[in-house]
Amino acid sequence: MAQTSTRLEQSLANPAPVGLLGFALTTILLNFANAGFYPLGSTVLAMGLFTGGVAQYIAGIMEFRRGNTFGTTAFLLYGSFWVTLVFVFVLPRLGWAAAYTNGSMAVFFFFWGLFSLFMFAGTLRLNGALMAVFGTLFILFFLLSAGFATNNANIIKLAGYEGILCGLCAFYTAMAEILNEVNAKSILPVFPVKTKA
Repeated sequence: MAQTSTRLEQSLANPAPVGLLGFALTTILLNFANAGFYPLGSTVLAMGLFTGGVAQYIAGIMEFRRGNTFGTTAFLLYGSFWVTLVFVFVLPRLGWAAAYTNGSMAVFFFFWGLFSLFMFAGTLRLNGALMAVFGTLFILFFLLSAGFATNNANIIKLAGYEGILCGLCAFYTAMAEILNEVNAKSILPVFPVKTKA
């Protein structure tokens, strides 16, 4: 029975690139809006719901099957973040809830930042590429929290540029995992953490 389980696990594809790309592409698109390149619109909301939400949910479920607690937690929770964020904007337009306040968004982003800070701590035993993703992510959330708390458009714009960097880090990490697996060697380094023997 154990041998069958091991063979099944080895035959499962690595879901991390799907989850990372779902996160990366959506993060980049949203933060171009935060940086002021275009207004927040249907492209960002649709991307958040399906690419940021559904794709990461699927990756999280696959990570669960592989026994990866970190990957399961990251993809299911950040997938939920994107779906929640879409509904924050959509529910008031449907008349189902009051519009958000700057104070509520500041608290919202603060706790996502706190969660991301602890997830960053988890990457310290993994690799440099993931450290870059989660390191830039917790900074992004804290910048957004500060921007909403102070009603400061310049901080939110700065968060937009920082968020683009975060998304690019996630994009790089996903591409590294794909290309390294396909080529069976390191094409794009992820800078694994050296553990003591």
